[in-house]
Amino acid sequence: MRKKIILTAIAILAVLACVNSCRKAEMQKSIASKILRFHVLANSDSEADQNVKKQVRDAVGTYLRPYLAECKNIDETRDTVNAHMDEIVAVSEEVLSENGFAYGASACVTHTDFPVKTYGDYTFPKGEYEALEIRLGKGEGHNWWCVLYPNMCFKGTVYEVVEDDAKKELEEVLSPDEYESVFDSGKYEIKFKILEFFR
Repeated sequence: MRKKIILTAIAILAVLACVNSCRKAEMQKSIASKILRFHVLANSDSEADQNVKKQVRDAVGTYLRPYLAECKNIDETRDTVNAHMDEIVAVSEEVLSENGFAYGASACVTHTDFPVKTYGDYTFPKGEYEALEIRLGKGEGHNWWCVLYPNMCFKGTVYEVVEDDAKKELEEVLSPDEYESVFDSGKYEIKFKILEFFR
């Protein structure tokens, strides 16, 4: 009898784990459909390449800020970025040239796989996302990223802190469950598993 109870419990836990995994995958896809990320890949992990990556980030941010301020939704943001892609590349290459780097830059809006990423208080699940991707040289170094729509990148000058108005914009774009999942992911995971267990 004891063995049967244990096997039944294991089977129930396996089913719950499967359901949880499917729900998480669906949640990620839904979140990904509502945001546009910004991704800068450094040429390498050398200190010089990593430093110039940040300078490119800053320069592109300064260039895009006034255009992004006019965007009301993800489609407008995507269209704006695509319309200014040549300028984005030019700004990136100008920064590289000024710092003595000849390896060049490329940029495009593409779909790419991201691991779990934390930005300020927000943790975004791993999966495929659409992103403005700037690749510096070989693009083999550690990357920098944020969320371009809703604009959590270029509201101010501190890139690792999400400002209140950016938080509000993200909350408006995502559903309550989606927002909770990225804002307080650790507690959300625990609550989610408890709810699933009692269901």
